[in-house]
Amino acid sequence: MSTQAVARALSPVPPQEIPKPAITPIPLSSPDVSAQDRELVLNILSGTTLSLGPTLPAFEAAMAEVAGTRFAVAVNSGTSALHLCIKAAGIGEGDEVITTPFSFVASANCALYERAIPRFVDIDIDTYNIDNSQISVSINDRTRAILPVHVFGRPCNMREIGAIARLHNLAVIEDSCEAIGATFEGRKIGSFGDSGCFAFYPNKQITTGEGGAVVTNDENVARLCRSWRNQGRSEGGAWLQHERLGYNYRLSDINCALGLGQLSRLDEILKKRMHVATAYRDALSSVPAVITPRPEPGMSWFVYVVRLQDEFTREQRDQVLASLRNEGIGCNNYFAPIHLQAFYAEKFGYRRGDFPVTEHVADRTIALPFFNNLTTSQIEIVTSALSRAIGNVKTRSAPVFQLNTHRSNA
Repeated sequence: MSTQAVARALSPVPPQEIPKPAITPIPLSSPDVSAQDRELVLNILSGTTLSLGPTLPAFEAAMAEVAGTRFAVAVNSGTSALHLCIKAAGIGEGDEVITTPFSFVASANCALYERAIPRFVDIDIDTYNIDNSQISVSINDRTRAILPVHVFGRPCNMREIGAIARLHNLAVIEDSCEAIGATFEGRKIGSFGDSGCFAFYPNKQITTGEGGAVVTNDENVARLCRSWRNQGRSEGGAWLQHERLGYNYRLSDINCALGLGQLSRLDEILKKRMHVATAYRDALSSVPAVITPRPEPGMSWFVYVVRLQDEFTREQRDQVLASLRNEGIGCNNYFAPIHLQAFYAEKFGYRRGDFPVTEHVADRTIALPFFNNLTTSQIEIVTSALSRAIGNVKTRSAPVFQLNTHRSNA
């Protein structure tokens, strides 16, 4: 890139070239970066060590405390963290990992990275988490692990999952990417499994810009993950000496500095998000067409996802999304079922009807704007727009949903 091109890229857009929106948009998410966060990052930029410096272990120690584990290993994404958890469990070609089809696709992809097979189990219609009552019937001779996802920050029943895993001698890998700070029966999420992972993308409760972490109580798992993230180097070994196949999954001290600032405010952040969720629940009580998420002790609010009532179809939900976007309101369908993603359908032959609860929920969900500093007036704008959008959609009868239509592909 030429010097002139760099200069153009860094130059601010002249005010007259910035289009003035007819409405003030409300984003789906927005990071909460404080003056202290910026100062911590600038301190790193003012020094000589931008990566593999002292801020990395400081951030890892803080993350281990948050997760209630002995060790944390910071990496460049939640996906990388989950991949290393899969590797650390010794999962390989032909092995099966039980997980949910209602999640971000990385929950299943990480098994495929090691040539293992994600074995999907349908979800509970109230919590959107994996349906524990269906796990046992999906276990076979190739099953090596259960990978529960704490969807939207709502803790899975880890007591039940742990009991199933112990009975069948299976590893437990917690996908806690959406659930930092959550607890189940008073114990911190991330501390139940053989290992767990967190993510710090800008839409999460806290952010490092990009980043993730493996958490574990197993010293050997932590040692392996530290080596794998750094091209397979040993701890304390020479820079160009590599003990094993590894990856460039490192997280810079710049990212870790931001993470430390964010973690110092975690309690405050979680309280803010709970306040926003409560305000939404109160505002949406006047919109009977939507089912609001039920608050639960120990929950860490990642997103605010409502579900249209059963009489609405997927097409009508999509019309509501389009209407909200036309009014400048950020929104999305959370989640699209993993088993119906083109790659999974082609590779494994999945089709509609394989996981009916997941499909029923996914067809009707709407993620509304949700972030720490969302105001009451913005919530009122979103609620009014949602009510109008639903009113403009003509409902028609949809097949009555039966909970006894559960079907597993075991």
